[in-house]
Amino acid sequence: MSPEPVLEVTDLDVHYRRRHGRLHALRGVRLSVAPGETVGVIGETGSGKSTLARAVVGLVRPSGGRIAVAGEEVTAYSARQWRALRRRGAVQYVFQDPLRSLDPDLTVEESLVEPLLIQGRPRREAVERVRAYLDRVGLDEDLLTRLPGELSGGQRQRATIARALVTDPRVVILDEPVSALDAANRVRALEFLKELRDAGTALVFISHDLGSVAGIADRIAVLYQGEIVETGPARAVVNAPHHAYTRLLVGSAPTLRSARADRAEREELRELLRTIGGPA
Repeated sequence: MSPEPVLEVTDLDVHYRRRHGRLHALRGVRLSVAPGETVGVIGETGSGKSTLARAVVGLVRPSGGRIAVAGEEVTAYSARQWRALRRRGAVQYVFQDPLRSLDPDLTVEESLVEPLLIQGRPRREAVERVRAYLDRVGLDEDLLTRLPGELSGGQRQRATIARALVTDPRVVILDEPVSALDAANRVRALEFLKELRDAGTALVFISHDLGSVAGIADRIAVLYQGEIVETGPARAVVNAPHHAYTRLLVGSAPTLRSARADRAEREELRELLRTIGGPA
C-alpha cells in the first residue's frame, strides 16, 4: 500500500485579474508528492512554476481546486492559519532570491535560529542545530556573525536552504535552489537534498534546468503555459519524452542532449509548439 501523499494538489486553477480580463496562470494542475519523494517541476519563465510554488505555501490564493499538506486540507486557509502551519514546520519554501528569505538586519545566526525559537526550542539547542546544518550545506561557522549582505550569492542561498530545513519540515518547496551556486557547491547542495529525501523529507524541486532536476528527482512534471503537459518517472521523461515541449527541453539541456537532438530538430519542435499554440 502506497504511503499517503504529504502534498496533494488537485485540479488547481489560479487566475489573476487584469484590466482587460483574466490571466490563467494555472489550469487544472495535479501534483502528488509522497514522503521521501522528490518531484521536479520543469518549465520556462512564465510557465506558472513560481505561481504553483506560492499557491502550495499559501502566498497565492487558488481560484479553484484543492491543496492538502500533510493530510491537512489547506485550500481555504486564512493568512493566519497558513502562518501557523509554516511555523509548525509542516511546509517550507526556499525562494529563488535568498535575500527574500533572510532579514537584512539580522545576522545569519539570528535568521537561522529564529524559526526554532518560534517553535519553542531552547536557544542552546537551536544554535547547536543551526551549526550542524551549516556544516551539511557547506558553510563555515564564521559566517554566523555576518549580515546577509556580507555573504556571496551562493553563501546566501545555502544559508536560506539551511533555514528552511532546520525545522524538519514534512515538505520543502525549492524554487530554483541551486541557480546561484557554482558547479562544486551545486553538487554539494544536490547531495544534501538527496540525504534529506532519503531521511523522509518530501521535496518539490522547481527549475528551468532539466539537467539539475534529472539528477535528483524521482518523478518529473513538465509545466507549459500553466498546464502540466507530461509527468512520469524522471528517467522515462528524459529518455522518452512524449510532448513536443518536453522534447525541446531535453534537446536543449547540454548534459542530456543526444546526437539526434541537433539544432534542426529543436527548430522543428519549436515550430510544432507554435503550431499547436499551447499544451497538446
